[in-house]
Amino acid sequence: MRIKLDKFVLAIVIVIMIAYFFPQWGTEESEIPIDTISAIGISLIFFFYGIKLSPSKLKAGLSNWKLHLLIQASTFLIFPILVLVFRPLMQNEEQETLWLAFFFLAALPSTVSSSVVMVSIAKGNIPAAIFNASISGLLGIALTPLWMGFFINDPQAEFDFTDIYIKLIVQIILPVVVGMALQRFLGEFVQRYTSKLTLFDKSIILLIIYKSFAESFSENLFSSVSILNLVALFSVVLALFGIVYFITGFFAKLLGFSIQDRITAQFCGTKKSLVHGTVFSKILFGNMASLGLILLPLMLFHASQIMIISAIASHFEKKANSKMDTD
Repeated sequence: MRIKLDKFVLAIVIVIMIAYFFPQWGTEESEIPIDTISAIGISLIFFFYGIKLSPSKLKAGLSNWKLHLLIQASTFLIFPILVLVFRPLMQNEEQETLWLAFFFLAALPSTVSSSVVMVSIAKGNIPAAIFNASISGLLGIALTPLWMGFFINDPQAEFDFTDIYIKLIVQIILPVVVGMALQRFLGEFVQRYTSKLTLFDKSIILLIIYKSFAESFSENLFSSVSILNLVALFSVVLALFGIVYFITGFFAKLLGFSIQDRITAQFCGTKKSLVHGTVFSKILFGNMASLGLILLPLMLFHASQIMIISAIASHFEKKANSKMDTD
């Protein structure tokens, strides 16, 4: 299996380095209105997401309910519960912050584009992947803040649910609804410029990541995170991914899924969305100095899931192609 370095992962690394050497552009004192640009960018991301969200494909995917249930349970139940069991072991404020970061990762919805692309490469159930990735994003708008709200008394996070849901409605739900309403007028345009819109999405994400890490670096937040700690975080991320991948695969076999449905369940059920993560982090945690630390496990997970799933997808693709050659 060949593991390719994803260009977006490389871009994230470069942005973090820029934030380290030039944090002054992302601080509160900066004259660059990064927060305003990010807020507008977030709304546009979900506006175009609404245009691409096909109601007909969503309706067609409703019948395979066992597959959908497994994927959504993996995304919003198995992930959070696995992290939740470790909360009693946290003994100080730093450990609580890291645990909160992992729980935030666990509570996020699945990613849309990469899930569908990887399922397509592996010859899985593409319509089901589109349906579940899309539904996961919509469910996440309600379920992610709900999960995080159980820890409202934690000193790391101050939640105002009224403010949070107003921001979610204005920045995410409303743009999605408007996008779906304008689908027949702008659908062809969006399809034509999909690659450019993807570049725009990633640029906004990189801008949010820069802002988050610039503030964290300016506050010397990572001074306590050693290389050893970083390796430990990466190991936990890999373990979390591996356990969920195994559990999802186990239940897929138990339910008698076809190989195509099994691929879709494991690929969609183990993904976490960096887009939703960066967007939700700004809404849920505001301008907390620890925001960069909150996003660290998510970015490690994002890099891991792309590399691992890419390798697995290539493996399934080769198996499918060799089977077609022998038939």
